[in-house]
Amino acid sequence: MLRRRPAYEKFVDSSFRTIAISMASMVALILVAILIVVFWGSLESMGRYGWKFLVTSNWNPVDDEYGVLTAIYGTAITSLLSLLIAIPLGVGTAIFITESFIPTRAKNIIGVMIELLAAIPSVVLGLWAIFVMEPFLRPLLSFLYIYFGWIPFFSTQPMGPGMTPAILILVVMILPIITAISRDSLNQVPISLRQAAYGVGATRWSTIINVILPAAISGIAGGVLLALGRAMGETMAVTMIIGNSNNFSWSLLGPGNTIAAMLANQFGEADGTQVSSLYYAAFILMVITLAVNIISQWMVKRLSLKY
Repeated sequence: MLRRRPAYEKFVDSSFRTIAISMASMVALILVAILIVVFWGSLESMGRYGWKFLVTSNWNPVDDEYGVLTAIYGTAITSLLSLLIAIPLGVGTAIFITESFIPTRAKNIIGVMIELLAAIPSVVLGLWAIFVMEPFLRPLLSFLYIYFGWIPFFSTQPMGPGMTPAILILVVMILPIITAISRDSLNQVPISLRQAAYGVGATRWSTIINVILPAAISGIAGGVLLALGRAMGETMAVTMIIGNSNNFSWSLLGPGNTIAAMLANQFGEADGTQVSSLYYAAFILMVITLAVNIISQWMVKRLSLKY
């Protein structure tokens, strides 16, 4: 016979359900509220500049001429290139510490170091990039300029802060995210899959490439796209090392800008149309970030169904 539930138990269940729905709805409402506020603040600039705002790079508060092409290019190129470098490093590190290549104690030490790297404040990483990483990289970047300067991406002489140091500091910042999520995804793969692969004569690397990685690919893809969102929205470290130049250039060796860095640099002193233009730029960044998240959810679901 079914047990009759007392009234207080039903009350606790219904209260928990109500609270859970309320908290989830609050997250959605906050997101919508932020979008509305940013969109409302950008209406003046939208009406004045329209789509021209996205394809021009002139940012001149004196003449009220604004364009965000340089910042969009900087946001896209720094995020994508940092992701391109961080994916093999992060996934490779995750494989290294989950597949018994080294003793358990050493794996635990590496895992703790990765988590500590994620805990370093971005302003500290920015200072390290300015005083340590950029001077160390300058001879290599000068070599690229001297011998490959005919390529548009290396056509600017490196003189200090620039796009390349910003890309590398983003690699440092998103590497712990990719590594940690990839490690957890690989650890969730059933041990029976490994044993079955070894049982039919597969080598260790054949098992990793053909069995374990496909089984964990949905979680790894989710971590990669989460890291992409972090790279696109990173502010302080990039602001300190990218050079904050609004002059458009294809070169990765010269100074550049990102939307987040531009907002951090200018919003405190902006007035008039410049404020609305910064809101417009922020709205563009939010739309891009939301699009990345939607695509990531779709990809994770498709990969989950496939594997």
